[in-house]
Amino acid sequence: MSHDERLAIEAPDDLQQRVAQRIRAARAARAMSMKQLAREAGVSLPYLSRVERGDGNISLAVLSKLAGALHLSAESMLADDDRYGADYALIVELLKRQTPGRLREIRKSLLESDATGTEQRAPRRIALVGLRGAGKSTLGPLLAQRLRLPFVELNHEVEKEAGVALDLIFSIYGQAGFRQLEKRCLDRIIARYPEVVLATGGGIVVEPATYELLLHSFFCVWLHAEPQEHFRRVMAQHDARIATPELQEEAMANIVGALEARRKLYGLAQAGIDTTHRGVNELVDELGRLVQQQSFRLPGQIQALCA
Repeated sequence: MSHDERLAIEAPDDLQQRVAQRIRAARAARAMSMKQLAREAGVSLPYLSRVERGDGNISLAVLSKLAGALHLSAESMLADDDRYGADYALIVELLKRQTPGRLREIRKSLLESDATGTEQRAPRRIALVGLRGAGKSTLGPLLAQRLRLPFVELNHEVEKEAGVALDLIFSIYGQAGFRQLEKRCLDRIIARYPEVVLATGGGIVVEPATYELLLHSFFCVWLHAEPQEHFRRVMAQHDARIATPELQEEAMANIVGALEARRKLYGLAQAGIDTTHRGVNELVDELGRLVQQQSFRLPGQIQALCA
């Protein structure tokens, strides 16, 4: 029996399955392989595999490690829906029956009810969201040039903040450390640029506080494509990390899993464009039209809601 298993607490089957499902969903949303999560959490791969299947018990120590690696609280893994009382459970059930459009209206109303000094104006902060290979780094500079706005790539700002390349940031600081740097850089961009086109990292949507800040400070456009198109574009970048057939198969699986896990989060963006098999000029034209047609509210105070 391993050390992790000796420390395990007895847990009901339904709790084990709840924890297993939440770990799988959080890992998929972050496009992390099981091997990556095991390494960042400091647990063995076979043990993590059993945890994700809901087999056997999980120790509090391991639960804390996994939650930290996923940038979540251990409480969120365990808590059931009635932790805030009967009203909370009823509200959750009510929200489940709403359409995506209605949910977006409810969320905006909640945030704007606490905002002061609001101002209606045409969007001059534009953020492009989506998975790697969606076209953010290609279309962003062209859109900025057309609108005569500065262009900023959030991942590059994170690299400058850390003083090392993106891959090393994850190796040194882990997923949680990267997300903290990302939030810090986004705060600085908002303070510095009243007008800007921003290309974000693909995983920004999985951090509720950061994503809420983005949604309510920028006009957000979700650039998306079919999984095969994402993969083709990533391959065209000649990334050494996917140089072998085995790594390419894993990369494709990660793209499919991340798209599925993040689809509803990306869908919270104010607009979306399918970039599959479409030319750059056509897409820049459509982005320009979207920006001209839309308006959004810039709160004087932004209340970031955390799940």
